[in-house]
Amino acid sequence: MNHPYPSHPPLPDALVEALSERFGASFSVSQAMRDQHGRDESVHPTAAPDAVVFAKSTEEVAEIVRLCREYRVPIIPFGAGSSVEGHFLAIHGGVCIDLSRMNRVVAIHAEDLDATVQPGVTRKQLNAELHDTGLFFPIDPGADASLGGMAATRASGTNAVRYGTMRENVLGMTVVLADGRIIRTGGRAKKSSAGYDLTRLFIGSEGTLGIITELTVKLYPVPEAISSAVCAFPSVDAAVGTVIQTIQIGVPVARIELLDALTISAVNRYSKTSLKEAPTLFFEFHGSPAGVEEQATLVQELAASHGGMNFEWATRPEDRTRLWQARHDAYFACLQLKPGSRAFPTDVCVPISRLAECIRATNADIARSTIPIPLFGHVGDGNFHLVVLIDPANPQEVAEAEKINHAVVERALAMEGTCTGEHGIGIGKQKFLLAEHGEGAVDVMRALKQALDPENLLNPGKILP
Repeated sequence: MNHPYPSHPPLPDALVEALSERFGASFSVSQAMRDQHGRDESVHPTAAPDAVVFAKSTEEVAEIVRLCREYRVPIIPFGAGSSVEGHFLAIHGGVCIDLSRMNRVVAIHAEDLDATVQPGVTRKQLNAELHDTGLFFPIDPGADASLGGMAATRASGTNAVRYGTMRENVLGMTVVLADGRIIRTGGRAKKSSAGYDLTRLFIGSEGTLGIITELTVKLYPVPEAISSAVCAFPSVDAAVGTVIQTIQIGVPVARIELLDALTISAVNRYSKTSLKEAPTLFFEFHGSPAGVEEQATLVQELAASHGGMNFEWATRPEDRTRLWQARHDAYFACLQLKPGSRAFPTDVCVPISRLAECIRATNADIARSTIPIPLFGHVGDGNFHLVVLIDPANPQEVAEAEKINHAVVERALAMEGTCTGEHGIGIGKQKFLLAEHGEGAVDVMRALKQALDPENLLNPGKILP
């Protein structure tokens, strides 16, 4: 995928000297460190920052921002590096602030079902620290992403059908603005009517409006009973029909994931599983033992009515972990279908009533393609992905991937869906923003950016075309 990044001047010597003197070994201009912070999981070419600083506190972030602003140098926040739309590529150069060392769980308020964390805390780290509390944090995008990055991209994942996305699960945050000011949004109360909802403004802003340096998130009691199941179907249509009925009759299922036959074959090879190589649904049920049994029985009956076969249960924790790890490994498993390839991902989401129609038409696109294209996704909330496996150096494959992506996004938008259910805009989806939101809404976004970052220093070139 060819993005001609603009040229930019080198960092001012005075800024390099100031950052080096202030941050010592936490500051680096080495090519290896810069390259590491200039690539993500996407097909976009590397765009390394001019320098990297590892921050350890909100005050240090603010100090770096103020220094960069003094010299009119772009600032790019960096978390775990797991994004797929070029979110932190330094396409205009500048200084990357790596927040991974800000990884302290500040407070756990078990009685209030919330926790306050620094942005570098990952979801697995938080759940490990919650182990003895009887609580957990449910947002699970697959990658062990940082919570700051997850908030910045409005992430979700496999549990979103029951627990929502980061939008619903962040109560408040500390943010460093483009001029170095530190503000606090929201709070620990479960609801508030006080003023503009600034927390939601920064969630999904991809580091373009401010840098998140602390956040308070909701926690949930670990369910009394958890049961997972896997079921193969004669067709993708049959599997999606089961999903739609499950959601429409109100079964409070925690996760429903679809993997097509090609994805299952890749997973079997990569994760050493022996799943039937057919369109397959992964389910998980949370609740009381009686409630879980009732949900599971009902869904099994629905699946059978759509031709579901080999409905297999996983109730032991180790079996569930193995099953869901295989699901989370699907992306990397699919890459092995074409060694040396990169994934050109799509990420649309449509109203659940249009899901079958959207996937059916998308499968017709896949059938006409010469490129291997696995399909999987969080279909319980209408979100699915294609992993278009391409050689980025092959112009024909890149053009074909662009064409498929464009067709899938246009279809989703025509169905009143979105061009990205959870990956975000970054640089990869900018061309679809106007079609989805309209000129008026995008103008409002530009006005917000201008108001909060008039010099366009915070992660420039992302979201807004």
